[in-house]
Amino acid sequence: MAAAAAVAADPRFHVLVVDDSPTDRKLAERLLKNSSYRVTAVDSVSRALEFLGLFDQQGGSTALNSPEIDVSLIVTDYSMPGMTGYDLLKKIKESSMLKDIPVVIMSSENLPSRINRCLEEGADEFFLKPVQLSDMQKLRPHILKGKSQESNSSSSRSKFSNDNVLPEWTRIRLPLAGWTKFRHVLQLVKGSII
Repeated sequence: MAAAAAVAADPRFHVLVVDDSPTDRKLAERLLKNSSYRVTAVDSVSRALEFLGLFDQQGGSTALNSPEIDVSLIVTDYSMPGMTGYDLLKKIKESSMLKDIPVVIMSSENLPSRINRCLEEGADEFFLKPVQLSDMQKLRPHILKGKSQESNSSSSRSKFSNDNVLPEWTRIRLPLAGWTKFRHVLQLVKGSII
């Protein structure tokens, strides 16, 4: 429980809000900021994809541009012109770098088929609009889950990266080699003196 409380009070957790409605976007942004989250709000899926490094300037999907995405959670509207929140959800879950970021879908329409479709595709929650402060409090476990999955995958990546292993090995190996030689010299000196 203490970890969940720490999340709410920790502005290091960054939420990306995607909604074409200025009113709904501002409401979600205000509620999240009141819950002590850092918030970036955009008005379309294409802007969200660009922010996440999944969209090039010509309007097509592309590989991830930035190696480190600083987003703890994505909250997106379902119905938007062009690409929908469902399309954004699919792109995030298809991305090897972003798939562990929790995604929450919002909609003003309470359609069970839509809700099930989003949850089956990997959405962590489905909120009905207008969102409320109690909805924002439901985000804490998802952010914790996303951060723990992210740290697990990054630690497993660093275990197998030669760039990370070699410097660690040399930092450990060289002092030991120096100590062994120093001990050998002391034994020689000690033996020759006695």
